[in-house]
Amino acid sequence: MTVTIAALQMCSGTDPVRNAETMRRLVREAAGKGALYVQTPEMTGAVQRSREGLRAILKPEADDLIVRTAAALAGELGIYLHVGSTAIALADGKVANRGFLFGPDGARICTYDKIHMFDVDLDNGESWRESAVYSPGSVAKMAHLPFARLGFAICYDVRFPELFKSEAQAGAEIISVPAAFTRQTGEAHWETLLRARAIENGVYVVAAAQAGVHEDGRETYGHSMIVDPWGRVLAAAGPTGEAVVLAEIDVSAVKAARDRIPNLRNGRPFTVEEVGAPAEGGVAA
Repeated sequence: MTVTIAALQMCSGTDPVRNAETMRRLVREAAGKGALYVQTPEMTGAVQRSREGLRAILKPEADDLIVRTAAALAGELGIYLHVGSTAIALADGKVANRGFLFGPDGARICTYDKIHMFDVDLDNGESWRESAVYSPGSVAKMAHLPFARLGFAICYDVRFPELFKSEAQAGAEIISVPAAFTRQTGEAHWETLLRARAIENGVYVVAAAQAGVHEDGRETYGHSMIVDPWGRVLAAAGPTGEAVVLAEIDVSAVKAARDRIPNLRNGRPFTVEEVGAPAEGGVAA
């Protein structure tokens, strides 16, 4: 089945109201160009590095502006609208980095909480500790849509191939990677990781990204893209600015890629045997 899909590139600020307006405008543009599935970036609702600033705007899921806006848009436009993620207040005082998928009737199909926390110290002095604020998810998700089975990942999840392999083996034909990649890590690895995950698993990868310099001082890499199961980039945006990245996909290409390179079927269990271990005293035997 052939279908048009879209990845939206944004530069979300600290105000959820403005970000909701931007999302509404870009989603309408994508739907107007024929997209049946539309994905927004990670942290669509607000890119806010300050913990105090983030907590000041946090809402529980039932009261969140981005969630309400997306549900209404999906129902109005008759599309599958995937909010890549937004920050949601949890009852225990922590925060979920949560993605939402809404159907053409405006009903929520499922949510996905980012599993892997970005706790790193970069060479340029940037330091990130997502686990200090966010509660990690523990459940991978796959949604059955009329045109494909959709698996979920968010940003840093892309560095954990076992998540993608598990979803592909469960039947996923598209895997989403909405992101807010830093410029430094994006320049080094973004496209390589997305193409590798597509090739390894014979899936389409759809990656809507944040792009540019944000109000909180963060700089994100952009380059939203859609990659096919053979690793070819079908469409991509630039490093900055808003964009609607569109591609027409044929889900039969998933089976074709997996038949040509059947690595998902050919995998075998194995053990790792350590050899040449240092002798007592630390000198190799």
